[in-house]
Amino acid sequence: MIKNHIRIAWRNLLKNKSYTAINIIGLAVSIAAVLLIALWVQNQFLYDNFYSNGEHIYKVRNRGHNEGKVFVHDITSAPVAKTLKQQYPEVTHAGRIYWASDRLFSYGAKNLKAKGNDVDADFLQVFDFPFIHGSAKGALDDPNSIVLMESLAKSLFGKEDPLGKTITMDSSEPYKVTGVLKELPTYTDFDFDFLIQLSPGREKNYGTSWQTNTYYTFVKLREGSDIAAFNKKVEPFVRTNASDKEQGSIFLYPMAKMHLYDRFENGIPVGGQIEQVRLVLGIGLLILLIACINFMNLATARSQKRSKEVGVRKVVGATKRSLVQQFLSESILLAFISGIIAIGVTVLCLPLFNSLLDKPLVMDWGNPVIWGLGSVFILSTGLLAGIYPAFVLSAFKPIKTLKGMTGRPRQVNLRQALVVLQFGIAVVLIAATLVIRLQIDFAGKRAVGYDVSQLIEIPAEGDMGSNYDVFKAELLRNGMATQVTRTGWPITTDASSASGMFSWEGATPEQVKNSFFVIVRTESDFVNTLGLTLADGRDLDYARLPADSASVLLNETAIKTMGLENPVGKYLKWGEDTYTIVGVVKDFITESPYRDFKPMLIRASKNFMMNVVIRSNPQFSMTENLQGIEKIIKKFNPAYPFTYNFVDQRYAEKFREQEQMARLAFVFSLLAIFISCLGLFGLASYIAETRIKEIGIRKVLGASVTGISTMLSKDFIKLVMIAILLATPIAWWTMNNWLNDFSYRIEIEWWMLVLSGGIAITIALLTVSTQAVRAARSNPVNSIRDV
Repeated sequence: MIKNHIRIAWRNLLKNKSYTAINIIGLAVSIAAVLLIALWVQNQFLYDNFYSNGEHIYKVRNRGHNEGKVFVHDITSAPVAKTLKQQYPEVTHAGRIYWASDRLFSYGAKNLKAKGNDVDADFLQVFDFPFIHGSAKGALDDPNSIVLMESLAKSLFGKEDPLGKTITMDSSEPYKVTGVLKELPTYTDFDFDFLIQLSPGREKNYGTSWQTNTYYTFVKLREGSDIAAFNKKVEPFVRTNASDKEQGSIFLYPMAKMHLYDRFENGIPVGGQIEQVRLVLGIGLLILLIACINFMNLATARSQKRSKEVGVRKVVGATKRSLVQQFLSESILLAFISGIIAIGVTVLCLPLFNSLLDKPLVMDWGNPVIWGLGSVFILSTGLLAGIYPAFVLSAFKPIKTLKGMTGRPRQVNLRQALVVLQFGIAVVLIAATLVIRLQIDFAGKRAVGYDVSQLIEIPAEGDMGSNYDVFKAELLRNGMATQVTRTGWPITTDASSASGMFSWEGATPEQVKNSFFVIVRTESDFVNTLGLTLADGRDLDYARLPADSASVLLNETAIKTMGLENPVGKYLKWGEDTYTIVGVVKDFITESPYRDFKPMLIRASKNFMMNVVIRSNPQFSMTENLQGIEKIIKKFNPAYPFTYNFVDQRYAEKFREQEQMARLAFVFSLLAIFISCLGLFGLASYIAETRIKEIGIRKVLGASVTGISTMLSKDFIKLVMIAILLATPIAWWTMNNWLNDFSYRIEIEWWMLVLSGGIAITIALLTVSTQAVRAARSNPVNSIRDV
């Protein structure tokens, strides 16, 4: 019976080639899109969720107060890890990881730079990273031990066994290789080439007090631990152990949720990347729904042609069940043919799709689970697309169908409803694409607060620290730079902050408790080099004014938050230290361009200046400037290769995530529109075919091509207009919720929705009118010859 159904289904598909082609193309494109989206979504859910003991791993997060609101961040102070392990038996391991840094590695004649982190030895006990050589136990017990990633080990040692080999870091420090890790998958937020022990000496440099937050801390709890009860237990942890009793609190957050649920509002997790995942997943399901609607529409539209077939089958004894099975066999066969084509399309398009993403995706075609799930998915698609037409066609009455009557006028209404739904989805997707692009452009046009062009950052590594003054002088003397300064870290990063430790003239206890500042370290010429605007006072000049070690600059948001008037010359107390406010700079962006400005404190220092900022001379080309800078660097820091970053490029990276979302929305919206138009084209073709004699008679009676085209098109355009009216409020609600994630955002205006609807109706009109004009221009003699 099944074999017979498949044979008949195959004959019917071959008999109606245009109908079959439209459905196969629509389903194949939609299935391929869903496969790509499913691969991306799976990748997002796997982020840092692949450890064998992942359900017991947590990241320590800080909870504080600012202006009456609870804020959450994931940077902790040095003593947190060790104290948690000592005081709470539920904690089996606790490890910190410090900021990644570039280091120079030397082995024999090889010299190369790699990025890695200082970590506690316990860090490798928290995460079961796969070792190719060595093991986690004891790998970082010695301060001069190092664990390499597989790629770095191959670059340094080739085919040699790396274990026990000694390499030199930063031209001076010997390190013994105690382990080699297998490359981590792309779906992780860890990105390091090596790990070294966070030794007491380096910890002293990075910060050891409870008041200084400089580390990420991860813990592993004993199996069976109640995380809710534990978080309640550790709520007073910081206040109990720290000398400053106004400190906030900590809590443990599951590692598996860090990637998707990392946004907090007033101390409560409210989302994050999961919202982008839902948006893309929703687009994929909508694309599939549109393709299924195409199938339903074309199948029910063709019902008149197949009604006599149904009547004859019923007269000779076919049951409704067997007819349903026959029609479902056709839709499932169509879905599997489309699925096979979709797999080929997916393979061909995966490299192009990866070019839209920041991390490439890989399909494991050898995994039987993927093939099993894929088969179930394609079968479900065939059932979804074909189940309604199957029941509609099988319900025809034999007597009426043999007389040419289907007895199902309500099909028309349902078909119209499906067209409305289809184009309603398209309108929502067009509006989403438009709003995402406008939001990115809006943030992109936001005043940065400084001139990012001509700014170059180079790491202050090796001998650069001791030779900085002469290096700066020669750069200026040779004309390669107009201004030079140095900072603790890249100027596009909020790498440090402090809270609850500040007071000032007129500050209330509540203000002191909620005080929060982003901390920037610099030395001299910071304002001039960046091109900042001084609202009041002067720049820091620690190089020529030693007293500036006790001076600070504040931004306008800080002054507003503090409620200070005429701030220059007033004091600011930070813990036990007192500073004088010598200037106020206009707000400038160091982190997300989508967020409000934060209070900022810029302090003068000569310690831990890890970043040199150069404003290159615009009178020379950038190539000439870079060549000149490299020549001078080689003179003062010969052991290190010349590496640099353009600040404007680093700033552009802040838009990467949203740009990726915009590209995905645009591509899949185009696919949705294409599939919708494909179905509309097929439906219009069929309607024109069924009215071909009417069209011929109208032409004989004098109807114009324009008049006939309008007659055939107007009903479809009415449906698209209804779709626009229904979809517009949905589009507004959906995208307004998406925009709520941004404090610096556009407002959805009426013209955006009108433009989205206009695009949809234009595309629909072009699609339908193509067939309408073709039908209207046909020779009436051919169409009415057998009337």
